Amino acid sequence: MSAVMITRKVRKWEKLPGKNTFCCDGRVMMARQKGVFYLTLFLIVGTCALFFAFECPYLAVHLSPAIPVFAAVLFLFVMAMLLRTSFSDPGVLPRALPDEATFIEMEIEAANGNVPPGQRAPPRIRNVQINNQIVKLKYCYTCKIFRPPRASHCSICDNCVDRFDHHCPWVGNCVGKRNYRYFYLFTLSLSLLTIYIFTFDIVHVAMRSVVSGFLNTLKETPGTYPFYICFILLVCFFTLWSVVGLTGFHTYLISLNQTTNEDIKGSWSGKNRVQNPYSHKNIIKNCCEHPVLCLQKTTAPLIPNEHTPDEAKASAVSAAEKSHSPKEEQPPTAKLPPLASPETDAETSIAKDKPH
Repeated sequence: MSAVMITRKVRKWEKLPGKNTFCCDGRVMMARQKGVFYLTLFLIVGTCALFFAFECPYLAVHLSPAIPVFAAVLFLFVMAMLLRTSFSDPGVLPRALPDEATFIEMEIEAANGNVPPGQRAPPRIRNVQINNQIVKLKYCYTCKIFRPPRASHCSICDNCVDRFDHHCPWVGNCVGKRNYRYFYLFTLSLSLLTIYIFTFDIVHVAMRSVVSGFLNTLKETPGTYPFYICFILLVCFFTLWSVVGLTGFHTYLISLNQTTNEDIKGSWSGKNRVQNPYSHKNIIKNCCEHPVLCLQKTTAPLIPNEHTPDEAKASAVSAAEKSHSPKEEQPPTAKLPPLASPETDAETSIAKDKPH
């Protein structure tokens, strides 16, 4: 018997300590609470199925065959944006390695000095300057890192998310830097689809009522056909106000270059009276810089610090070496894909017996 070393790739998602579930070898990432997401799928698919089954045949014959075609295209786009939002990495920031966390703790203790017993330690905050304005970076006691600007820790997913907007149970995932674009396109296209179905549902009922009246039309239709019509109208009516209102709210936030989390906390308004350092005071510039419209790729982690053994070994030593060695120009750090990506893995060796 001889031992043969077999190289096995350890996926980043296998080491992620947050409260997420992964499928398809890490390509699908979602929160564990997915009940409301299934309800979203049921309402969208169910309403559109009834529309195609009971409304489109009549409208295609009496109005135009383009009506069901456009509805199908819009429906597919809505589903694509929903699944992309739900299954993609929202911008999870990697947690500090044990050596890195120890080094950060030493830095904090050195900065704060010895705290007398019984006295409360000062808050762990670092100040950075953005557009001539001081912004505080808060320390995350779970991830053991100083969160970057606009990042926040999601208590449901138990992860720090870059440019955290909010956790949306309707899509079953956090909404952050890497999937906000798809979330906004989902709400916008769903608003158009809801208006489209609601409008042509009313047109369908009106066209049938012209001949024999509304009540006679309901009596003449077979079986549960009136129930399906009323179900579509009710779902579209109540969805219309909420989804269109949500789309308008996020359009307003995009024009200000602001997140939902910042708006709820009143970070740049109210008692703080602090100006938003990320706003250009111009709607066009704010929209062009926003992840929804900007062309810059946002797939790389902001702090790629965790995920290869070589980086883990060198992380705690690097700061000590800097104090004893002259400053040298460091090569640019290669950007790594998100945590759920299967292409960036740390390799480990597994010993396996092999017969002669």
